[in-house]
Amino acid sequence: MSTVRNAGAIALSKITSKVGSMVGRGSSLPGALALKVAPDILSQVELPETVIAVSGSNGKTSTVEMIAHILSSDGRKVAWNKAGSNQTEGVATCVLDSSTLSGKSRADVLLIESDERYARHTFRYFHPDYYVITNLYRDQMTRNGHPEWAHRVIGESIYDDIHLVLNADDPQIADYGFERDRVTWFGADHISEDSGANTSRYNDGAYCPVCGAKMEYEYFHYNHVGKYKCTACSFHRPDTEFSITDADFDAGQITINDRYKVHVPFSNIAYCYNTLAAFALCSKVGVAPEKIISAMESFISHSKRVEEFEVNGKPGYFLVAKHENSVAYDMAIETAVHDKRTSSVMVIVDEISRKYFTSETSWLWDIDFEKLNNPKVRQIVLAGQYCYDLETRFEVTGIPKDRILVCEDLSEAARAMGESDTECAYAMTCFVDQIKFRALPEINIKGED
Repeated sequence: MSTVRNAGAIALSKITSKVGSMVGRGSSLPGALALKVAPDILSQVELPETVIAVSGSNGKTSTVEMIAHILSSDGRKVAWNKAGSNQTEGVATCVLDSSTLSGKSRADVLLIESDERYARHTFRYFHPDYYVITNLYRDQMTRNGHPEWAHRVIGESIYDDIHLVLNADDPQIADYGFERDRVTWFGADHISEDSGANTSRYNDGAYCPVCGAKMEYEYFHYNHVGKYKCTACSFHRPDTEFSITDADFDAGQITINDRYKVHVPFSNIAYCYNTLAAFALCSKVGVAPEKIISAMESFISHSKRVEEFEVNGKPGYFLVAKHENSVAYDMAIETAVHDKRTSSVMVIVDEISRKYFTSETSWLWDIDFEKLNNPKVRQIVLAGQYCYDLETRFEVTGIPKDRILVCEDLSEAARAMGESDTECAYAMTCFVDQIKFRALPEINIKGED
């Protein structure tokens, strides 16, 4: 009976997925329906020999996309949730779409992007062979709560038979591998962009995740990520097997392990960590370093986390920055201010979430907007229905008021950005507002008619 039930669940998922793809929907519904029919279907299917998972607050999608490209370039057939649906239902859709009706995977590798809150539920049914955890920050606190809660929840998804691939520079992530054998560590050495103090507006690495005592940092890469040690117990930043040993953001290049030079298209350290994580994971599953570098050189992101556009003939760059996630905005701002050209920067907050209603904007005060007080940033456009919340936040940045324009209407904001006396434009907002930005008649997305 269970065999018939499982086959029915898989068939239902495949049919629903096919219909969904025709109408531009269906990344999680097929899996949700299959789980209704067979709640344990994920433990019943025959998975491929290699199962990889990626989780964390930021960088999951970019890291997974890079890993998929590298492994595919190495000749492996990769099944992955490229639609980005990373909760249990979305993972089920991915797994069942890549399986036969009898429940046998047709892929060589199953690669999963997992929401950090849902990994503990998904991995009850199966355990990944390799589990990459990128970082842990304040993220959508309306639904995620404090990072200490998220830290505990992610820990519930870790089992003894899993090989962890961890960011050594984030103490909250390093805690998962502390005094554990099956761990591969990646991180960055001391580079020129580092600071001797935490320049962010808060510090979630101030206290030891093991004993709660105060932490001591030798340097910070950004936020609470850096080289640290506890002042009371033995917890400290572990030595790394894969390291960024040099970073030249002006040249758009990082060096891994003093040997492998990798082009990075975006001048922010967070993207460099995504690249390093992909390099580390692919090395552990047997891809030669030279092949990884070659694949990375041909990698083009299709996740729309970064897009090129034109506005009034001016080149522009759209950067996805998750609402309620200050680090995502900090990294977008860092990318903009590293540009040597004069720029206009547009910040859009028109709708905070597509998943739940909230008008809570206290997270704007965690973003380091002060970095936009740069002579190259000649105009800042605050747009969307929450533009006045943004305006209040910008009143304490020290940025001259004559460089700030407040426009509730998105089209008006886009026109102002296009008409500004600057060489390029940057726009940053979340996924929910990205769709609105792309649809503006003033905006011409590169590669689209």
